[in-house]
Amino acid sequence: MLLDLERIGPAQARALGALNDSKQQTPDCRAALYPVILSVAVRVAIVSRCAPGIDARGLHRTNLAALGDALAAVACDGCICLSDGFELPQLGYERRAVVGGDRTSAAIAAASVIAKETRDRYMRRADAAHPGWRFAQHVGYSTPEHREAIQRLGISPLHRLSFQSTAYQQLTLGD
Repeated sequence: MLLDLERIGPAQARALGALNDSKQQTPDCRAALYPVILSVAVRVAIVSRCAPGIDARGLHRTNLAALGDALAAVACDGCICLSDGFELPQLGYERRAVVGGDRTSAAIAAASVIAKETRDRYMRRADAAHPGWRFAQHVGYSTPEHREAIQRLGISPLHRLSFQSTAYQQLTLGD
């Protein structure tokens, strides 16, 4: 995400004062910040990967590649590409990993909000397409209700077969 701080008016500045790690914000706060962030962003890139692709390449490798793709889409001459703690792939631009970046960098916090809100919106749409797994309620997190739905219904096309969690070890996720 590339922000233009010169485009921020007083009302947007007040709203953006709530920026923080998206996991520390309520869903309502993230939803309210989403259009404000988009209104001051010069460039935004949202990159997603499918479950089979993540299973084939691994989550960490896939996440780093997606981050690189997103940064390459928004980077411009003279910019510094920031990431939340992870070393970035070579991009042809200056880059910096910022540990705890979603708590200390407005750009990283804004990107975190956009990513989380986009994913939550996707999961709410997935709930309609895949009834029974209650994706709108748990938005993909390992909750007791989510594990119960997998136990009852099996996996959906959205589930990663390679997902490793002690909460999931008792479940059979694939053949």
